[in-house]
Amino acid sequence: MEPTSRSVPGAQAIARAARLLRLVTAAGADGATLQELARAADLSRSTAHRLLSALKLEGLVDREDESTRWMPGPELFLMGSVAAARYDVTALARDVVRSLAVKTEESAFFSVRRADETVCLLREEGSFPIRSFVLSEGVRFPLGVASAGLAILSFLPDHDVDSYLEGHPELEGRWGRSHRPSALRARLAETKERGYAVNPGLIVEGSWGIGAAVFDRSGRPEWALSLTGVEFRFGPDRMADLGRTLLAHAHQLSARIAGTRR
Repeated sequence: MEPTSRSVPGAQAIARAARLLRLVTAAGADGATLQELARAADLSRSTAHRLLSALKLEGLVDREDESTRWMPGPELFLMGSVAAARYDVTALARDVVRSLAVKTEESAFFSVRRADETVCLLREEGSFPIRSFVLSEGVRFPLGVASAGLAILSFLPDHDVDSYLEGHPELEGRWGRSHRPSALRARLAETKERGYAVNPGLIVEGSWGIGAAVFDRSGRPEWALSLTGVEFRFGPDRMADLGRTLLAHAHQLSARIAGTRR
């Protein structure tokens, strides 16, 4: 947060640079323009360009000459390869996500919690020909918005939920009245009672999703499995079966992580 950053010399510049790095990686293979990055980071074009240029010198971002779009740099790959040995659990999740897609015929995902966001790590297409493309690898959403983040937020301690909602008053303005605190708290309670989260087309109309938290060895929700598809595939007659299948896969993955991560 801004006040905290200012208490440490140089922290504000680092926080801004880190924000730009996250935005560049979230843009995926197509990259992002300077204008898009500056607007999303709430920075002037000159400040964003200065920071991006400094990151480019370090190899952390790159710029395509023809389109002038900014993309992840080679140093990020090298850093990520080292960090993966400690943090990456996609190898454990891959066959679980594939099984989920096969059994439900919907697109299945594995996401990780990163601070106040979720980041999609894996996507597996289902066999049903009509698909939703709201989520793909690298895409980030605030907790409580997509079904994965709603599932994770639901199983955090109450004081963490209170702190998160108090610290993010922008959710309603950016994502609509369905994300005001009272509405979010109601969906969190429903999710805890049901066991899995439901997103009834709140991000993109007609695109539904359900998500279930995946827990670490201490019982904290650090990941999530989710399914997305078109609305008529998530009707009440099918939702219960999808939810049971999703929860079974989430329990399987939680047990696998608990048994292998030390």
